[in-house]
Amino acid sequence: MPEREADRSVSQTVRAQLALRDLILSGGLRPGERISELQAVETTGVSRTPVRMALVRLEEEGLLEAIPSGGFMVKAFSERDILDSIELRGTLEGLAARFAAERGVSARDLEPLKECVNEIDGLVRRDPVSVEAFSSYVTLNARFHALLTELSRSPPLIRQIDRASALPFASPSGFVMAQSALPEAHQILLIAQDHHRVVVDAIENREGGRAEAVMREHARLAARNLRLALRNRTHLELLPALALIKSAAAD
Repeated sequence: MPEREADRSVSQTVRAQLALRDLILSGGLRPGERISELQAVETTGVSRTPVRMALVRLEEEGLLEAIPSGGFMVKAFSERDILDSIELRGTLEGLAARFAAERGVSARDLEPLKECVNEIDGLVRRDPVSVEAFSSYVTLNARFHALLTELSRSPPLIRQIDRASALPFASPSGFVMAQSALPEAHQILLIAQDHHRVVVDAIENREGGRAEAVMREHARLAARNLRLALRNRTHLELLPALALIKSAAAD
């Protein structure tokens, strides 16, 4: 296959993958619902070969399950599945923070991370925090985690963090919008922001163990958000994907 044609195929696969993932996580497809290759083609407007690859990738992510008779089914997840995925991501990000601290980061390279933290400060100072501010926080929080990961200067680790973050609900901001409806919302944001500041300080001072421990604890805050969100489904429209998660009692 010519190089340009191969690039186009990859692009179409990513496009289909993102569109189908969004459909699942926005509640457009329900747990147990079947999706065929032809249906996915019609939904995404992408040809069959890239769609087939996209469906396989979503199966690898854990959002879909292959059906022996053909096609795929949207999976439901236990609370334990999600907690394990969050713990995995936190462990890997902790390693990234330790690498960054122990290998050393120049003041110039650390500056974008500090600027990101300062921008987040402007959001978390607001009380109450609006849904719009939470939405902005999601973007900045994702940037913080991406910048921190890059500072590890470890391509193999970065790849594994990307894979872990793609697991259902395991991304750093997976439950932030659902959290916005909770009475504890502002307090949780303040704790998360304190984690951000402490890990930057630890990296700057080359304290690898401290940086790693903070990022692992930071991931556990996401696990707390999950538990709170699952017990307060009154604002399900903020995160329709919660419908994919079975309660602990159903495990």
